[in-house]
Amino acid sequence: MSETRPPLPPFTRESAIRKVRAAEDAWNSRDPERVALGYSIDSYWRNRAEFVTGRPAIVAFLARKWARELDYRLIKELWTFGDDRIAVRFAYEWHDDSGNWFRSYGNENWEFGADGLMRRRFACINDLPIAPADRRYAWPLGARPADHPGLSDLGF
Repeated sequence: MSETRPPLPPFTRESAIRKVRAAEDAWNSRDPERVALGYSIDSYWRNRAEFVTGRPAIVAFLARKWARELDYRLIKELWTFGDDRIAVRFAYEWHDDSGNWFRSYGNENWEFGADGLMRRRFACINDLPIAPADRRYAWPLGARPADHPGLSDLGF
């Protein structure tokens, strides 16, 4: 039985929005194994200046990421979509082990196979130091609540 990850391409606006929210929820779990299941076995990433190929490398990358980016909370928003591609913008908040808070802003370009697994991911990200009082993502760790504002609502 082949692996699939709905919604499947070609994407409509509604299915692209569902795909983005499913990715956001998975990343907010901070579970590298769970997140990696959304990517093809040979998925290729460029994340900042790091190049990652394959699920085992994705799991290792995410484990390193979330060991450094503590109390990570993410919001993604659909930017545009095509048949098998989605572009998103995102922002996430986190702190380092010294208690310094950051909001990281970025854009991602995604390409999917017919099975709905992401084959390619290109991410550009910038980090902005913020004061704890400037945090906007205060929900309990895990998926963003359905009634929490999105990026546009927050003015990001």
